[in-house]
Amino acid sequence: MFVGKSLVLGPIGAQLDEASAGAIGRAMKAASFKADFAKSLEILAPAGLSMDRIVLIGAGDGLPGVTDFLKLGGAAMGALKDVEEISVIAELDAADIGAGASSLIAMGMKLRAYDFDRYKTEKGQPKEQKAASNVAILCADADGAEAAWQEDCVVADGALLARDLVNEPANVLGPKEFAAKAKALEALGAKVDILKQDELEELGMNALLGVAQGSVRKPRVAVMKWKGGDKDAAPVVFIGKGVVFDSGGISIKPAAGMEDMKGDMGGAAAVTGLMHALCARKAKLNAIGIIGLVENMPDGNSMRPGDIITSMSGQTIEVVNTDAEGRLVLADLLHYAKEKFEPRFMINLATLTGAVVVALGAHNAGIFSNSDGLCEQLSASGELTGETVWRLPLGKDYDKMIDSKFADMKNSGGRWAGSITAAQFLKRFVGDVDWVHIDVAGTAMDSPKTEISQGWASGFGVRLLDRLVKDHYEN
Repeated sequence: MFVGKSLVLGPIGAQLDEASAGAIGRAMKAASFKADFAKSLEILAPAGLSMDRIVLIGAGDGLPGVTDFLKLGGAAMGALKDVEEISVIAELDAADIGAGASSLIAMGMKLRAYDFDRYKTEKGQPKEQKAASNVAILCADADGAEAAWQEDCVVADGALLARDLVNEPANVLGPKEFAAKAKALEALGAKVDILKQDELEELGMNALLGVAQGSVRKPRVAVMKWKGGDKDAAPVVFIGKGVVFDSGGISIKPAAGMEDMKGDMGGAAAVTGLMHALCARKAKLNAIGIIGLVENMPDGNSMRPGDIITSMSGQTIEVVNTDAEGRLVLADLLHYAKEKFEPRFMINLATLTGAVVVALGAHNAGIFSNSDGLCEQLSASGELTGETVWRLPLGKDYDKMIDSKFADMKNSGGRWAGSITAAQFLKRFVGDVDWVHIDVAGTAMDSPKTEISQGWASGFGVRLLDRLVKDHYEN
């Protein structure tokens, strides 16, 4: 149960305290429990009650906000993760928390319960998976909470799908296998087209193909379509970088930490998880998710520094660094989306630059855009979900940094302002479409542990973009 700074129990809590001869009140006093936010107090085998334990979760000062309810649910699950039966009393002080907040608490619990341990064994055998806890949320408006949960549950499922994809090792999840995960969304009502190498060659996606040419694993592009709006309504389009493993290519990365590059497809994972959520909750709009799936490897056939390639748009690119590969993948996808679907807007996500981690750390994703309005909407959605973003600049002076002596542009502007020049590169393929680039290098993988995410992959972007769609773009 939740307790505010006043330490006043709600109606159900007060009844339990009375039935246990004041055990809850005495425990709070004995432990000097101050109900600081997300702090917990466990009372084992309370007298007079059939419960094995009662856990109090501090709610801090005042009425919690939207993200706070998620965190409170996560804190509750963190305190009770190995418990099979959990009853959550959704009240604070003298008031019921409400249907929407109760559902958010459940979502926080679901996100916190996630654990990626499928490859661990016990005595040489696959580890036995623990049954999920059976959770009951006790609130006044059960029907309202159930209705809210029907949507919140599938959004959480989308975030967990994104986490699974990022966590999978690259030997298991290559371009072909990732494309199959996208294709599975057809079970939810999506139409999914998988473009293979010959089709990509016919389209002229030479920038994307250039990244893939050093790998024995052939590239794929998955186009996931959800038709939930008017037949002729322009779709919103989400595009994800899906480099399933990034060695850097000929411009090879240092060995230390290279194992983390299995997560260089965090943008594609988020787009796939988002499309899962939109399809599963039958979102009332037309949405398209496009992911470019490649592996960047050094080989006799690899792209070389100094090579010049012609992108699908016809613009030429001097490759000065084969480790600046994600923007090459996105360049062709952005042009393809713009020309084929005439979208209402395009948002791309990518673990694109280490520079954005230097600038913002792991607590905000960097955003770059040609649309003030779309940025404002995205920032507001970030505040409501806790997946926060921070806008960084674009400008002509930065754009000059990627001009090439030999081609229309080069694929890297050097060390300084690296995340900005990467965004300037992408902007050259966007045209007049409203567009946002989200650099999730610091937030999609190896991000700090929080009340709702304790693993290596966070699933960042799914809840953020679902909220954007829900608040601003559904019919």
